Amino acid sequence: MTETLFLTSDDVSGLATPAEYVDAVREGYRQRGEGAPAEPRTKLLNREPPGMFTTYAAVLPDTGAMGGYMYSAGFGATDAWFMTPLFDAESGEPLALLDGASMNPFKTGAAGGVAVDVLAREDASSVALIGSGAQARGQLRAIDAVRDLDSVWVYSRTKESREQFAGEMDRHLDASVAAVASSAAAVEGADIVVTATTASEPVFDGDLLEPGTHVTAMGQYHPDKRELDTTAIERAKYVPDLRERATMDAGSFLAALDAGVVDEDHIYAELGDVVAETVPGREDDDEITVFDSGGTGIETAASAYMLYEKARDEGLGTTIDFSPASESLTGE
Repeated sequence: MTETLFLTSDDVSGLATPAEYVDAVREGYRQRGEGAPAEPRTKLLNREPPGMFTTYAAVLPDTGAMGGYMYSAGFGATDAWFMTPLFDAESGEPLALLDGASMNPFKTGAAGGVAVDVLAREDASSVALIGSGAQARGQLRAIDAVRDLDSVWVYSRTKESREQFAGEMDRHLDASVAAVASSAAAVEGADIVVTATTASEPVFDGDLLEPGTHVTAMGQYHPDKRELDTTAIERAKYVPDLRERATMDAGSFLAALDAGVVDEDHIYAELGDVVAETVPGREDDDEITVFDSGGTGIETAASAYMLYEKARDEGLGTTIDFSPASESLTGE
């Protein structure tokens, strides 16, 4: 039998800082840029009851870990459940099983933070944030870990939500955080634009992007989800988390392809290529850059291993036993 650490959401919550998530995820994407295996999400849809079962995974050989997400949503309930299995990349033994919900905004936000660090201007200090949910919170806290922010403008459709979010984050950050009445008001003049929505139509006009702006779009991991318009895609150096998923489920890029304003050569590089410095990131202060974040096993496995190490050091979690196939795969 092999002892495996089980970490509850309470064990994981607050265990690491946004900066620690960013550091772990940056290292994961460096390994991806040097050839570490990772695949886009596999999404299985059920008709009745309507539901979605999703998986994705990555192997991070230098970290010594491999794993990813398995999660369900729908299926007669209004909630979702996230499981993160983590394995040793040398022995193959299961290291940990995490309740992955509480880490989700931070590990996804960390991917956005890494992208900002390598693609945004070094002097970028203002953020437009479209969306005011948990994912928006994770994105903003990760960006704050890699840039010295002075102002953040938040827009979401519900006035109460955006004002509550702005008040909360204004207390958390040194930057001034304020709610605004439109996405245009948020985007105009911003150095960094983040979309963290479930929108099926573009949430701002791409013509509003000023030279030198960086955009992170993290809510368009379905062909019918589309946070950015064709203008934003056409104007930008376009960097997805995984090249393969750009033509599978990156809704805004697919729409730009269908409109004929770009072709597949418009995909500049994967984020890992930029992090590993196999290709340059931002090459001048006037470039517009887009990071298309659909979610991968890279940030998931990297974050899970970081949390596993911290939990082990602090004596958190409980152990469960797994039986190896050599003992139990008997057919008896």
